[in-house]
Amino acid sequence: MMKDLDTKRTCDLLSRIMEFELAGVVRYTHYSLMVAGPNRIPIVAFMKAQAGESLLHAQQAGEILTGLGGHPTVRIAPIKESFKHTMRDILEESQSHEQEALDLYKALLHAVEDRSVYLEEFARTQIGQEELHGLELRKMLRDIGVEHESAHHPVPAPKPTAGKPLPKGVTSISSARKKR
Repeated sequence: MMKDLDTKRTCDLLSRIMEFELAGVVRYTHYSLMVAGPNRIPIVAFMKAQAGESLLHAQQAGEILTGLGGHPTVRIAPIKESFKHTMRDILEESQSHEQEALDLYKALLHAVEDRSVYLEEFARTQIGQEELHGLELRKMLRDIGVEHESAHHPVPAPKPTAGKPLPKGVTSISSARKKR
């Protein structure tokens, strides 16, 4: 038996998704402009495709939002600029962004489950796409020497303790481990 759909909660989530996906357009466009090095061309194409897909996802969320009587946002979610543009930094930031998107779509699925077949299928499709993006990014990171302990949840590298600088020539805790 279908439960009643909480339209306000669903619209709020769709609005947050829309803002987040629109931020993804800006984020991935920025990354596509900042990529340098021998693998620039395929990675720029990948980032541009991600920007295009983010726009499509924002439009899809907006269509559903207005179909439910909501009003689409003109805002985008905050975007943190790290000013770090190595391939590793860009890919790790992309992976973090995709994980946040995945969490939003899972929240949407939870809100609409057993309440709307269409919205459930939309959320499940988006979850599948975000999971696929995460897999692709993990593969790309693996090529540049970044391994994660879990295939499902990347484990961030530990941060150095405040006030304790890293040894000369060591750029991160993980690079210090490799030198041992």
